[in-house]
Amino acid sequence: MQAPVLSGPQYLREGLKLVLSPSLRLFVLLPLAINILLFGGLIYFAGHQFSLWVDTLMPTLPSWLSFLTYILWPLFVVLVVLMVFFTFTLLANIIAAPFNGFLAEKVEVVVRGEDHFPAFSWGELMAMVPRTLGREMRKLGYFLPRAIGLFILSLIPVVNVVAAPLWLVFGVWMMAIQYIDYPADNNKMSWQDMLAWLRQKRWQSLGFGGITYLALLVPGVNVLMMPAAVAGATVFWVRERGPKAVTGA
Repeated sequence: MQAPVLSGPQYLREGLKLVLSPSLRLFVLLPLAINILLFGGLIYFAGHQFSLWVDTLMPTLPSWLSFLTYILWPLFVVLVVLMVFFTFTLLANIIAAPFNGFLAEKVEVVVRGEDHFPAFSWGELMAMVPRTLGREMRKLGYFLPRAIGLFILSLIPVVNVVAAPLWLVFGVWMMAIQYIDYPADNNKMSWQDMLAWLRQKRWQSLGFGGITYLALLVPGVNVLMMPAAVAGATVFWVRERGPKAVTGA
């Protein structure tokens, strides 16, 4: 069934309900604890460095253009917030990748009502570590060149005004990639096939990525929204892929 373009909020809401259900709550606790520790540490560090980062990125204006500072400053605050958000999300997902992959697996079982995955064991979870971390490194290889390009753009006076909206669009797309990749990987869909599939579902994927991005930007809420995004992306995957997701692509 084709998902409506504006189905993102629905899928994230369904994902939140799933991770709060008794049958899945256990699989959420460990990644949730990891996210809380990382988020607390990043907030503490960013709180001490935030003004310095904004001042570093802000262009130096001649005195006759000083009035523009009041216009540009909010843009660069947003830019720093987006960059800090990316750092937190990237680090949290790399560390929690095996647990997120396992959560996506269990959510798929609940949504489909059938279990074609191996029974739970700590050995199974540990066996997922090399594969899921390898996949995260593949995401990192996709993310870093584009992020570096945007960061360089952020340092170029005048041109860097467009950096914040570009970071936002890129961030929305990365959110779709980040979370929908978990069920895709569990079903042995290759990285390139997964990207091609997301491009086919571009607007639906951006809708899900957009609402996830907004939810993850809210301090405190974002800690719970990470596992909810994994679950919501899995629901998205099942509804869009149907039986094909079982055999892979």
